[in-house]
Amino acid sequence: MIMKWLKAPMQWLAQLSEHRHWAYFLIIPSIIFICIVIIYPTISGITLSFREMRLTRPDLGTGFVGLKHYQYMITDPVFWIALTNTVKWVTVAVLMEFLLGLGVALALNRDLPGMKLATVLILLPWFLPNVVAGNMWALMLDPRLGIINDVLINFGVLTEGKAWFADPDTALPMAILVEAWHGYPFFALLFLAALKGIPKDLYRAAAVDGAGPIKAFWQITLPSMKMVIAAVIILRVIGLVNSPELLLVLTNGGPGDATQVLSLYAFQNAFTSFDFGYSGALSVIMFLILMVFCVIYLRIARIRD
Repeated sequence: MIMKWLKAPMQWLAQLSEHRHWAYFLIIPSIIFICIVIIYPTISGITLSFREMRLTRPDLGTGFVGLKHYQYMITDPVFWIALTNTVKWVTVAVLMEFLLGLGVALALNRDLPGMKLATVLILLPWFLPNVVAGNMWALMLDPRLGIINDVLINFGVLTEGKAWFADPDTALPMAILVEAWHGYPFFALLFLAALKGIPKDLYRAAAVDGAGPIKAFWQITLPSMKMVIAAVIILRVIGLVNSPELLLVLTNGGPGDATQVLSLYAFQNAFTSFDFGYSGALSVIMFLILMVFCVIYLRIARIRD
């Protein structure tokens, strides 16, 4: 009796597997998972930006307010400061991490003793959580207790300890330096993997044709790493735009709004001002900016070619 009941579903599955829609049946669990984890939260966040959701003002309700948050955003001076700082923060940090990561990867791509240990040591900054790295550098740059100020004073660069994160002119540059130190191993690791995948025969053939190291780098190394470079830059830009943890620990957007970025501003509106509607609008703008960047960057890089 049990075998009879089990046989019917098995026969039904066997018949279904011969059908041309069998592939769609197999991906149903994945589609459901994507809808729950990605599509629903995204739509919910976008919908939130068109509603009033201020926990400190329950009298306002949670009704539909249309483009109210976006209209306020146009006249919000902090938004424009945060947008400008976001461009500076992401552009300079990614450029520095790219150059440092590429240089380190080229240095490690050699068959020399100790390179494996050096690779592990180079990755140590990336292993540190943002909160730990931020607090460590905040202590090192402290005007009274920081070792960096002490070294600069001993070498005559400074006459007294400097509060780097309290000065609007130095707060953002120093935060970018900390981020570059923390993030460059991500570039180095993936660039090193890409370098390992380039056939050595290409360099031997280039040497026979009279190409020097610089010419081989421009004509063999960089073109061979094109896909990896594009992917790493896109991932890092997305990560920097969406991750305010380091700035939250180092400066909390200050002094004033000197280090305010969009992700941090959205976080503060949501969890300090409890204005989730405006925070949702800021998040939507960040999402659109990233989408536009990715499309333009992929077209410029000609990845599809």
